[in-house]
Amino acid sequence: MVKVKGRLKNNMSFESVIDGHKIVMDAVEAFGGDNEGPTPKKLLLASLIGCTGMDVISILRKMRVEPTDFTIEAEAESSNEHPKIYSKINLTYVFTGDELPMDKLEKAVSLSQERYCAVSAMLKDSVSISYSIRVKTATN
Repeated sequence: MVKVKGRLKNNMSFESVIDGHKIVMDAVEAFGGDNEGPTPKKLLLASLIGCTGMDVISILRKMRVEPTDFTIEAEAESSNEHPKIYSKINLTYVFTGDELPMDKLEKAVSLSQERYCAVSAMLKDSVSISYSIRVKTATN
C-alpha cells in the first residue's frame, strides 16, 4: 500500500512529503494562490514524463543505446467544462546523439506507452495520449 499525506502550508499551497522528498503545490495568483509551486494538474504531466522517461531510458540501456541527451515535452489541452480535465496530451520524445537507431527508439517508446508506464495506463481511459519522436544529432 502506498500512502502520501499533504498538509495545508498557507493560503492555497499544500506540501506533501513522499519518501522524504518535499513537494509543494499551489494555485496561481489568479485563482487565490501564491504560486509557491506547480499546480497539481501540471505536476501530473511531470509525473507522466518521469514515468515514461525512466521506462524508455531503461529499455534503451538494455538495448545498448545511450543518447547523449534525452528530453520529453508534454503539451496538454483542457476541457472547457468543469472539472477541467486534460482532454488531450501529446508527448514529444527528443533524443540527441549520433547514429541513434530509430527502430530501437520507437520500440522503447512504444513499450513504455503500451506496457510499462503506470501513469500512462492510469490516464489512458480518460484522456487521449499521443506521442512523437524527434532525433537531434549531437553536433547540432
